[in-house]
Amino acid sequence: MELTKAIRIGHFTENWTLSGCTVSVVDQDLLNQAHLYVLENTEEVLPYIEQHMIHIKTAYPKFRKRTKWLQDKHNSTFIQWLRFKVQSELEEDNNGVPENLRWLAAGPNMAVPLYRSYLIKGIKFNIKAQDDVRTTQNSGVYLLAQTMQVASAKDKNPILSNMGFYGVIQEIWDLDYQKFTIPVFRCDWIDSSGLVVDELGFTLVDLSKIGHRNDQFVLASQVKQIFFVDDPMHRGWSVVLSMPNREYNDVIGDEVLGDVIIECEPFTRGMPNVDTFDELVGELGGQNIRDGCEDIWIE
Repeated sequence: MELTKAIRIGHFTENWTLSGCTVSVVDQDLLNQAHLYVLENTEEVLPYIEQHMIHIKTAYPKFRKRTKWLQDKHNSTFIQWLRFKVQSELEEDNNGVPENLRWLAAGPNMAVPLYRSYLIKGIKFNIKAQDDVRTTQNSGVYLLAQTMQVASAKDKNPILSNMGFYGVIQEIWDLDYQKFTIPVFRCDWIDSSGLVVDELGFTLVDLSKIGHRNDQFVLASQVKQIFFVDDPMHRGWSVVLSMPNREYNDVIGDEVLGDVIIECEPFTRGMPNVDTFDELVGELGGQNIRDGCEDIWIE
């Protein structure tokens, strides 16, 4: 997944940890996946991405029109290519390479601090394991991203389009680039087969259907916080609710902060156009009308 608009390094001054961390030497493939995502969503790196794609097309002219092959080749070789490219430029003109880019190209430390809770621009995020021992949720996230759409496994030229992704934070990593750190979330993203929109426009997800194993990471600054609530009408499905911003003005420990009860809004894609309640019942056949509820009159 690639964000539709690149971000600049340096947007992390409002971030604070809300828990202690454990430092772990993470799997190299996962670290590369997280690092590549950071690179492809950093504005200073975009010119190098274009250069690398030109390099691949020149080196493999037979594949220059096969979009998916080119993207896969780019993903598997860009990290090493960028490291050598920037090192070469530093040897030629040390002042011509931005400092942020130097450290990004060198890559993050393999020893990664892992957190249970993190405050991102005033909003608290938890990993799923932390939510499991709480009475509230802070691990649901939504990402609007640009992604390749393929018609089949044989589709050589997929198209780019915007898609919404719904996920649950499994780990919070603070990637260490020596001079700065970048928080990223490793998420379980819901597969498209586990996503539906009902007749009323509510988004329903099946949290057991996990996909996008090769795109687990997202910048902490990119996501919108959401909330999943079990749908009693459809077993195994959860309704997606949007989360109003909850800004914590003081940086305090997780034990002091405790659980916060909030109000949620339904995550919908529009409501049907009906003039009367009777008309709505007629269209839906009563399938979405809940029995046993006291009437509420609204003037």
